[in-house]
Amino acid sequence: MRTFYHVASNTLLTTLANFFLWFALVFWVYLETRSLLASSIIAGAYMLIATVSSFWFGGIVDHHRKKSAMLFSSLATLVFFAGACLIYLAAPDGTFKNASSLWLWSFVCAVLVGVIMSNIRTIALPITVTILVPEGARDRANGVSGMIMGLSSSGAGFASGFALAYLGIFTVVVMSIAITILALIHLAFLTIPEDQIAHSEENPKKLDVRGTMRIVSAIPGLFALIFFTTFNNFLGGIFMALMDPYGLSLMSVQAWGALWGVLSLGFIAGGLYITRYGLGTRPLQTLFTVNIVMWVATLIFPLQPSILLLAAGLLVWTLLVPFAEATEHTIIQKVVPLERQGRVIGFAQSIENAATPITAFLIGPLTQFVFIPFMTTGAGVELIGGWFGTGDGRGMALTFIIAAALGLAVTIFAMYSRAYRRLAAEYEKPASA
Repeated sequence: MRTFYHVASNTLLTTLANFFLWFALVFWVYLETRSLLASSIIAGAYMLIATVSSFWFGGIVDHHRKKSAMLFSSLATLVFFAGACLIYLAAPDGTFKNASSLWLWSFVCAVLVGVIMSNIRTIALPITVTILVPEGARDRANGVSGMIMGLSSSGAGFASGFALAYLGIFTVVVMSIAITILALIHLAFLTIPEDQIAHSEENPKKLDVRGTMRIVSAIPGLFALIFFTTFNNFLGGIFMALMDPYGLSLMSVQAWGALWGVLSLGFIAGGLYITRYGLGTRPLQTLFTVNIVMWVATLIFPLQPSILLLAAGLLVWTLLVPFAEATEHTIIQKVVPLERQGRVIGFAQSIENAATPITAFLIGPLTQFVFIPFMTTGAGVELIGGWFGTGDGRGMALTFIIAAALGLAVTIFAMYSRAYRRLAAEYEKPASA
């Protein structure tokens, strides 16, 4: 377990650097351009590239030692972040305020690809859990992974708003580069015990989509689990596209960064609970329960333009998201052979993430040109404006409520479906079966 904690700490450094820069980038682009469309494009582009690359990244992880894969990930991130610095320094003054500026989008793309390359680590980390942690303790180790997301998100969320406001985006990039270098040095001195990777007929050194599909389809209910997460991500794209603009419509960037930083401590609390108590004997049931609670919270917090309601809703989300993430990883670690886990996790991420860019690309224009007018000058002002409120923020709030209603309905339907009962039975089989 000691080695796992070192790997987890190293991943914390890397995710901290990436979240710190990513949050600052999203804030900065919106504040520079005041374009909701630009924000939704950035969110959608991230998920689109993540979708296309995840299966390839899974192959990299399966066919190389996990330490080598993580070193490659950090080196690639470092190169792209350094490229972003050069672009920023070369850009003419004032060019970043134009949402159609080639300089702006070149800078965004360099940061974006650097952050994307770190996704190799998100695939490698749960596999290091399989390698380093006994089966009975893996759900708790996956809770540690959730804590990593929380610690990095809370620290980065809190710091990025203040760093952006007082130091500027260039300094944020430089600080992220420094943290990435520290993580590289630390990782170089770690030893992860792992047998030589063999590439047999059953585990060929190629993408092997067909073989991975056979593995997934052979496990009862695994496709259904991936579909459920895919649908949640479809609705989650709305959060990616609208949450920052919605929060910034209620408060300053400093206040929003501080609020998000404090609320992200919920990730840590959720992860700590899992680390201490695990996911229980029926992790799939836990997954459905936390999803129901999250969607109910999302139905409630947008009802009024209240910072308190928003904070309460986000706190529920941050507390429960680690349970959803740990459940999927724990199930895959139990039912999928080790030599295939990288590609199965990469395949799952590709399918699950595919929905989010569609939503993010569509929801920005849809909200800006349909729901916001509906709640500013349209029929919504007369229909519900008296109690719901009017304005741009209310248009975004209406989008959240519609998404939550759909998510709640699908979760309740899935909970009672045959496919998920079969997956639960497969998970509960003894390891020797």
